[in-house]
Amino acid sequence: MFIKTYIQTHRERFLEELFSLIRIPSISAKQEHKHDMMACAQRWVKILLSSGADKATVMPTEGNPVVYGEKNVSPDAPTVLVYAHYDVMPAEPLEQWHSNPFEPEIRNGRIWARGADDDKGQAMIQVKGFETALKLGLLRCNVKFLLEGEEEIGSPSLEAFCTQQKELLKADVILVSDTSMVSPDIPSLTTGLRGLAYWEVEVTGPNRDLHSGHFGGAVANPVQVLCRLLADVIDADGRITIPGFYDDVENVSPAERDMISMIPFDEGKYKESIGVKALSGEKGYSTLERNSCRPSFDICGIWGGYTAEGSKTVLPSKAYAKVSSRLVPHQDYQTISHLFIDYLTKAAPESVTIKVTPAHGGQGYVCPIDLPAYKIAEKAMEIAFGKPPLSVRRGGSIPIISTFEQVLGIKTVLMGFGLEQNAIHSPNESFMLDFFDKGIETVAEFYRRYK
Repeated sequence: MFIKTYIQTHRERFLEELFSLIRIPSISAKQEHKHDMMACAQRWVKILLSSGADKATVMPTEGNPVVYGEKNVSPDAPTVLVYAHYDVMPAEPLEQWHSNPFEPEIRNGRIWARGADDDKGQAMIQVKGFETALKLGLLRCNVKFLLEGEEEIGSPSLEAFCTQQKELLKADVILVSDTSMVSPDIPSLTTGLRGLAYWEVEVTGPNRDLHSGHFGGAVANPVQVLCRLLADVIDADGRITIPGFYDDVENVSPAERDMISMIPFDEGKYKESIGVKALSGEKGYSTLERNSCRPSFDICGIWGGYTAEGSKTVLPSKAYAKVSSRLVPHQDYQTISHLFIDYLTKAAPESVTIKVTPAHGGQGYVCPIDLPAYKIAEKAMEIAFGKPPLSVRRGGSIPIISTFEQVLGIKTVLMGFGLEQNAIHSPNESFMLDFFDKGIETVAEFYRRYK
């Protein structure tokens, strides 16, 4: 109870510290917010120090700075490295927000703001869980903090930073709160993440836009060619047709499929929540398998020709698309990237030229559920939420997690407290106050047992 009491006693301060971070629009995708990135990093330094870190500092990278902090208990004690990010997604479309995205409000038991969940709210849970354990004399391990400012744009600078600072970042396990749980009533720990490959595609036909009456039917239309090429990537059974795509896909074991089937899931409510009458995907797999432990391919955006008001009868010169593929562990995103580029280049007809440019990507990740730190996290969450958590794979990607394993040689425990209903990356992002408290309690209970 004394952990709960500490959290309740200091909750207003915890929230005000979180709100001070939310008020800084640290949007990494927009160059105009460069100064906000530094301001947010500097604010995190002050919070880490006031929470009990021995030292905290802003460190440069090739892009936005990282924040590093540490608390040393004993050279003989194990070390936890806490990773989080302080950058957030753009808030647009602003007209869909019910309140200012960068002026947090508490309504209906929730914090409403950009970053309330992803990831300022969850990062604050980690820091205040650490503070709670420290102030109550429960901390028996060393703790390091690594907060970056580029996660929402693919962490382009962090791998180089980790490579350069391997000694500084040495630890026994990494804790991350940047994932979600199954539902408000069902606590869960994420055991797997999908990888990601992303491309931009440009198809060029004639050397200029043409009159559709004079040239239509005689000249290939790049928009139509692009639509056909991308549509053919998925067959009638929902399988991806790129040769070699499934070579390294690990089939889900019967035991794990049984575990997934135990996750409470109402397909009717799922369809209703997103406004569709039917679901679609790879034949032979359930919805929860399709969006967590099977790969996928999606057109994220497509455009070309005349799209302004009114009509203009043109045959466009160019067409463009942004496409992504979610990958499962063991699929190398660079290998998949090459396979896709080769596939699309060969499939394109001679009537057009095609250019495929790879963008950011990352590998998938799996955490062994017999990892000692995972077992401790499981127990800590059970105490805070009143029931043992499920072990689940999630469909999203956090590419830097696999990088940590490759570069630092450290496994990560994904201890997330978000919910689907929190609308991260969307207007009206929010976070439940009750989960803010329970998350802090979980982290404090983890430190109580990790030694």
